[in-house]
Amino acid sequence: MTKPFARLRARRSGLALLAGFALLAGGAGIPSADAGTGKGVRQPVIEGPALDSDGCARIEKKLPTLADWPKVKSRIKQNPADERRVAKILAGMTPAEKIGQMTQPEIGAITPEEVRQYGIGSVLNGGGSWPGRDKHAAPKAWLDLADAYWQASVTTRTKIPVIWGIDAVHGNNNVYGATVFPHNIGLGAAHDPCLVRDIGSATAEQIRATGQDWAFAPTLAVVRDDRWGRTYEGFSEDPRITRAYGYEVVNGLQGGNAHRVDEDGVIATAKHFIGDGGTVRGTDQGVNPSSEAEMINVHGQGYYGALAAGAQTVMVSFNSWTNADLGINQGKLHGSKYAINDILKQKVGFDGVVVSDWNGIGQVAGCTNSSCAQAINAGLDVVMVPNDWKAFIANTLAQVTSGEIPMSRIDDAVTRILRVKLRAGVFSAPKPSARDLAGSARALEARKLAREAVRESQVLLKNNNRVLPLAANSKVLVVGKSADSMQNQTGGWTLTWQGTGNTNADFPNGTTILGGLRETLGEADVTFSETGDGVDPAAYDAVIAVIGETPYAEGVGDLGRRSLEAAKLYPGDLAVLDKVSGKGTPVVTVYVTGRPLWVNKELNRSDAFVAAWLPGTEGGGVADLLVRSSHRSSGYTGKLSYSWPKSACQTPLNPGDEGYDPLFPLGYGLHYGQSGSVGVLDETAPELGCGSSGGGGNATEDLEIFNRTDVPPYKSMIGSAENWGGTEIGVDGQAAHSEINVVPSDVNVQQDGLKATWTGSGPAQFYMQNPAGGTDQRGYLNADGALVFDTIVHQAPAARTVISVHCVYPCFSEVVATSLFAGLPIGSKTTVKIPIACFATGALDLEVINTPFLVYTEGAFSASFANVRWVPQAAKDADAKKCTDLT
Repeated sequence: MTKPFARLRARRSGLALLAGFALLAGGAGIPSADAGTGKGVRQPVIEGPALDSDGCARIEKKLPTLADWPKVKSRIKQNPADERRVAKILAGMTPAEKIGQMTQPEIGAITPEEVRQYGIGSVLNGGGSWPGRDKHAAPKAWLDLADAYWQASVTTRTKIPVIWGIDAVHGNNNVYGATVFPHNIGLGAAHDPCLVRDIGSATAEQIRATGQDWAFAPTLAVVRDDRWGRTYEGFSEDPRITRAYGYEVVNGLQGGNAHRVDEDGVIATAKHFIGDGGTVRGTDQGVNPSSEAEMINVHGQGYYGALAAGAQTVMVSFNSWTNADLGINQGKLHGSKYAINDILKQKVGFDGVVVSDWNGIGQVAGCTNSSCAQAINAGLDVVMVPNDWKAFIANTLAQVTSGEIPMSRIDDAVTRILRVKLRAGVFSAPKPSARDLAGSARALEARKLAREAVRESQVLLKNNNRVLPLAANSKVLVVGKSADSMQNQTGGWTLTWQGTGNTNADFPNGTTILGGLRETLGEADVTFSETGDGVDPAAYDAVIAVIGETPYAEGVGDLGRRSLEAAKLYPGDLAVLDKVSGKGTPVVTVYVTGRPLWVNKELNRSDAFVAAWLPGTEGGGVADLLVRSSHRSSGYTGKLSYSWPKSACQTPLNPGDEGYDPLFPLGYGLHYGQSGSVGVLDETAPELGCGSSGGGGNATEDLEIFNRTDVPPYKSMIGSAENWGGTEIGVDGQAAHSEINVVPSDVNVQQDGLKATWTGSGPAQFYMQNPAGGTDQRGYLNADGALVFDTIVHQAPAARTVISVHCVYPCFSEVVATSLFAGLPIGSKTTVKIPIACFATGALDLEVINTPFLVYTEGAFSASFANVRWVPQAAKDADAKKCTDLT
């Protein structure tokens, strides 16, 4: 078997790499928001990039300013023979068979027999979904299920093979035992398009090993506000990097074949179209107010690269595109005909498949998760309907029959689906387990490449007195919560959706940063104390503190109105540094993070500071650069692909912004020979969040939420994987999912409460919500209010449990309540008071509170709740909880 790419090339890095993509028509210069929208201007045309000596796209020194959306010439051209075959297949299909091809259920919600019965065109597995719900499912289990779906599809009347899509965003990260690469933010810091090409190729092999056909990657967001919880999924705030990387990741995933997806490649997905990295306050699924010129010249750049490389699918973004001042009112992009059809398909010239995101159609005004003619008419070809797919098929068929959706639109969608399946070779391929690389243990592991990626991605920000590299015979004390945590160093989208709930045992083929240091220095010269308690730093040559963020993914990771202050987000880290700094022994801090944070306090306590990002499973690559001569490289070469803040509320922070004044600018990074002293930094930070609009008056009356029954407008709900959209608790006080059930209970008086029982079979939540949307509750913060409720614990929580307040998900804030509930007496009533201020310091917008009470846990737990309300002045009560006890 010949490999399309040579791997493990000599390292290259730096922002001075020269141009660039061929621009056949249009202006030149630095991308600007002042460009027009192309009226009366010749449409620019973009094709493949100029290449460096290794055959990879160069990062352009400047990007041309485009006056209109460009026509992008894909390396994969239409094949007349394929087009004739598609037309013939299409002509013989019924409307139901066509809609089946457009429907994409989740593997946990569809059987192989149902794939056959409904003629389903594709399936997906979300983050944290595995065959048989087995987190440790072996490659054979994945292949067995892939075979079963495939066999079911080829025994239909049309015999069109089904394809399986998977969120392989940093390696095949859903699969136990697979090598996990650094998240995109780290790869961006490497400034190495060849590296991401090779990682794309290795990821494709990993996917082939488990039988999938389609990677929901790469993410091409140009991130403009680091409060966004998906910041680490973007390569850079710099569209130059994203454009070059978009080309090479697709090149790697699809195999580099100029005519089709290579036999060792998989279908790539350019996502999320468009502007997900530019929402107000970095709110996931929020509103992007960009001008059309900004969309063209900033947020569109990654797509120009990816589509030039031949990306066969594009996923639409959850965000809205709205700016009333500019006359832009596209709303949710899943329903935007202008964005999907007019721009992407017509102007840009994309001839592949446009796929929705998870239940994305349900966010379009007037639509539901199972019905949205507007989205299909806008240009969606494949609709991701994880659970409600049967209703979607029935509703869509009725909409076609009534003429609400023209048959021509359905035919266009299915033409594109069949075209991509032919280009991917699935019509001629055997069953998944009989394909090249199926079940290959070698394909699942790419440790050498991953370790190289870790080395290239790290950025040295401070190096007083040239502390680094440490001598090879150094004796070190290692502290910090992330030193021996595969969960923290792999981050979100790893085995589980949020990346939480994992242990080191879930990564049998990986190495923690601590493990890498022990390999490099020897067990005897490495002492580990996570908290730093009871160990004298003076007995060591250096202290290595491995600290930073803990895992999160979309929505949950948003900071909202919170500042970027790391010490407030993760207070335990500063406590550890305080124990080991200033003791006469140099402190080297390794910061594991999904975004730049305000770390002035941590920098002041560190002699050297390394941004290690989220390095994945090869923590040894971090150790390689900390210690002299432990590897064959010149040391730190990574350069920031995101600007680093100087103050806690300094966001957005991008070159070209008015008053741009970062602590470390885009492109910053030290080498071994540079000391990089930053002096003593200002540690002043706001007590509460950033950018609060204030106001709201002072509340004087209780906000009643539940008093024996729901208090309008609030409704009591449960949510779980069975229906995260929420199941309303009936007038009989009952509702049930397999993960949670609710019945009436007695708390103060007869049946004044609701008893929620989590079974432990999966995460679930019990909550009270205003279905009409959010209302302004700032007055309760101003009046020292508290969330107050009566509760009886029947069974203490077996897993991490939180209480949260939401401002229209994914805007929310939570406090950890595991110890709170575990400490309450079993069977006796307690009144709990949690200051609203505990939530206000989180990612909460008190102007739009729609869910004032929510309890979530991932394990078994049972408790009754009654008399839920927000009470002015209650935060001052002696029995009110302290925020510091709820972390």
